[in-house]
Amino acid sequence: MEPPDPTYTRTLMCWKKRVRSEYIRLQQLKRFQANTAARMFYVENLTKAQERAHLLNEDWKKLRVQPIQMMKPTSGHPFLKKSTVESSFPGFAVQTIFMRSLNTVALVPIMYSWSPLQQNFMVEDETVLCNIPYMGDEVKEEDETFIEELINNYDGKVHGEEGSGLLDDASFLELMEALLQYTDEEEKWLSYSTEGKGEEVKEEGPMTRKRKRIAEEGSKRVCRSLLPNDLIFSAISAVFPERGFPEEVKKRYKELTEAYDPNALPPQCTPNIDGPCAKSVQREQSLHSFHTLFCRRCFKYDCFLHPFHASPNVYRRRNREIKIETEPCGIHCFLWLEGAKEYAMMNNPRSKCLGRRRRKTTALAASGSNSNVMETKEGDSDRDTGNDCASSSSEANSRSQTPTKQRQGSLSGELPDVSEPSEPVEWSGAEESLFRVFHGTYFNNFCSIARLMGTKTCKQVFQFAVTDSLLLKVPAKELMSTAQKKKRKHRLWAAHCRKIQLKKDNSANQVYNYQPCDHPDHPCDSTCPCIMTQNFCEKFCQCNPDCQNRFPGCRCKTQCNTKQCPCYLAVRECDPDLCLTCGASEHWDSKVVSCKNCSIQRGLKKHLLLAPSDVAGWGTFIKESVQKNEFISEYCGELISQDEADRRGKVYDKYMSSFLFNLNNDFVVDATRKGNKIRFANHSVHPNCYAKVVMVNGDHRIGIFAKRTIQAGEELFFDYRYSQADALKYVGIERETDII
Repeated sequence: MEPPDPTYTRTLMCWKKRVRSEYIRLQQLKRFQANTAARMFYVENLTKAQERAHLLNEDWKKLRVQPIQMMKPTSGHPFLKKSTVESSFPGFAVQTIFMRSLNTVALVPIMYSWSPLQQNFMVEDETVLCNIPYMGDEVKEEDETFIEELINNYDGKVHGEEGSGLLDDASFLELMEALLQYTDEEEKWLSYSTEGKGEEVKEEGPMTRKRKRIAEEGSKRVCRSLLPNDLIFSAISAVFPERGFPEEVKKRYKELTEAYDPNALPPQCTPNIDGPCAKSVQREQSLHSFHTLFCRRCFKYDCFLHPFHASPNVYRRRNREIKIETEPCGIHCFLWLEGAKEYAMMNNPRSKCLGRRRRKTTALAASGSNSNVMETKEGDSDRDTGNDCASSSSEANSRSQTPTKQRQGSLSGELPDVSEPSEPVEWSGAEESLFRVFHGTYFNNFCSIARLMGTKTCKQVFQFAVTDSLLLKVPAKELMSTAQKKKRKHRLWAAHCRKIQLKKDNSANQVYNYQPCDHPDHPCDSTCPCIMTQNFCEKFCQCNPDCQNRFPGCRCKTQCNTKQCPCYLAVRECDPDLCLTCGASEHWDSKVVSCKNCSIQRGLKKHLLLAPSDVAGWGTFIKESVQKNEFISEYCGELISQDEADRRGKVYDKYMSSFLFNLNNDFVVDATRKGNKIRFANHSVHPNCYAKVVMVNGDHRIGIFAKRTIQAGEELFFDYRYSQADALKYVGIERETDII
């Protein structure tokens, strides 16, 4: 290894000193500017307040004040206290009234502010300590030690602390601008030191001097457009190691200093389809933002439960929602083309087998008249044998799907005759993109697509589809009958349950968060994330629908509240998309449902009241009576990681007040800042409620259920599962157990 160049080392040390000095100078300048701005705002606000007060005083002087005439008491006791009010204004009588003492009112228990929630809210980890917790007026030695340990848990990062050593992008650009002045001065000094004789300068005329000055300014601009010396980036990387290596600092500077065009679009961004710069792009590119921002598990945008975990495509839709019209919609309808009506009948979902027989009969009858039509229809009939009863692809459901590849059918022998001459129709980029978006949902229903577009006839839409090679069969997979498929699924799942011993005690098993598996063309084996975490494959997984690890739902016809129900046995709620016989998929507009294992997802919670508790602080009371094992409420709060829960838990233990609830091995529900009224339910070793973590549509959720029959007005308690030492430390009063 060669020793470093001494000149390079000295130069690097010099640049390090410059970086430190310029950074300190910029920080001092920022503080001075902030103080100056604060003084300026204070003076402006004080001036406005004085002007407003002066106007109010002038208005009050114009008002006519009339004293309130108090009635003189007819009698009074000499031992009662009197309150007398005397006015300094002439003409005001002395006002006297007897004082009445009020009884002492019990103090309301202390309550810290919190935001109400009706569902869990996932948040990111806080890597910077937002504030130093208040430990009381008297500072003890153990408190100082605790604060030091707390700061160390956040790697010494405290919000708003001066001199924290963090360099943001704005400060980085200011520092680079200040350091570039040194390079300009050095280049200027070198240019002066290498100048020629003075006679050459004297010989130059005024025009030559001007040209030289313009050339110097131009060269300066060229130098600024280029990247600075690598020594500067090396010095910044050495002083601020959190910025990364010199190459990373250089790359970041290049990104921040690139010319900004206000009309330029970010990378991977499609121009507005309604704007003048609209382009003709594929459906996947047009719907990229919608597919990215839409949560396929919650069916809504801006999901707060899965914001940091992208979910893949979800289950397939079973039937097509829009059938192709068989009657022309107008004089410009594509159905007037030769063979178009037969094509529509052939692709309609309602004309499956009957349509196939009719087409074959028609083809045989017309064998002597038109052999081309016969070949077309017979070819379609043979090709559609397995496709007419098929389900639509995930691409068809634009509400819940990400882009998937569609299977394109052969255009020969299937399409109506479009060879007749017609005038060329001009399609804009926006219209072409819009057609591709609609075609992914409506497929070959060109009449509906034309009505939605509004600018083209369905005949023109059909011709463009043929030109763009988008006329295709609905992508599908051959399916067996529903009854056979269900029976086979349940048989496979029963064998799988026996294999993994589902009925054993789950208390010793670790529960991991569910993430949909996505390994196309590969079965779920030991490498599948669902198998590795001992989770079932859900409807959101991308594996085969006949996957052995996929939970098939139940076929119960009762209330699904015993272990005879597979869903109840697996500690999960009935899925309305899988459990079709128990009533979980019915009566969504009513609270009366036959299935009793779908209360959390339907939000069938009881009316809870908040009042001071007889045990500690505030308590949760129920307004209506409930039966044993009946759902009461869901324990909601912030969804945080286990590491974040450890950091927060140290502060909560110091306050002796914690709302943390373990959800699984990956996440914890914290109801300290956000939650619902069930967060005030206190601990008891003889509780009337119990908590249970239930899998609900792929998400673990905490349900609070009645452990026995609870009468209206009772306070709710459940076991926090404290250790014996912690129970004595945090809960010193046990509730009375008169009602059993």
